[in-house]
Amino acid sequence: MNLIRCCLSLARRSPSHFLNLSTTQTLVSPSSSRSKLITFQTMVSRAYTTPSHSSGKLLFRQLFEKDSCTYTYLLADVSHPDKPALLIDPVDKTAERDLSLVKELGLKLIYAMNTHVHADHITGTGLIKTKVPGVKSVISEASKSKADLLIQAGDKIYFSDLFLEVRSTPGHTFGCVTYVTGDGPDQPQPRMAFTGDALLIRGCGRTDFQGGSSHDIFC
Repeated sequence: MNLIRCCLSLARRSPSHFLNLSTTQTLVSPSSSRSKLITFQTMVSRAYTTPSHSSGKLLFRQLFEKDSCTYTYLLADVSHPDKPALLIDPVDKTAERDLSLVKELGLKLIYAMNTHVHADHITGTGLIKTKVPGVKSVISEASKSKADLLIQAGDKIYFSDLFLEVRSTPGHTFGCVTYVTGDGPDQPQPRMAFTGDALLIRGCGRTDFQGGSSHDIFC
């Protein structure tokens, strides 16, 4: 299966650290040896400079909140008339910025999603729901948090014909998951993994927060 070679960190990494990566570094899954190699720097370049994915269907934007060093991601299916969109790991301090971008791009926000329970900042999902009627919040059931949709490993989250697969990546806080773009001929390639704070470039997230486990994150 053509799995992504690079985990785009949504965690505590500065933009400069994120950009200053060797072009030869990749994360390779044993099951994806036949896939085209995608370097970190290639993906980083696309993240910062490309407003739309190369497929022409997936719009992909990376956003940054400096106080908590959190990356937020905006994805949308721009081939659909409604341009349905979702935000992954929005922060309350930058919710207005994110919503302004959604409006500027003519998107219809349908999901505000979290990869895990955040210990160092307040998620923006609640604030976004008060400002955009109809938006549904999403988090894993294992997080023991409240949301409109409580998801589990193996679930698929659709925004038009595109979807994200839910993968369990425990160890940082309760209910950590990774969202992976879909597999199939009608899904954008290369695939991307939005890992939250569990899997980072050259490392992993802290395990001393609520629900953290060094055993779970390394095993």
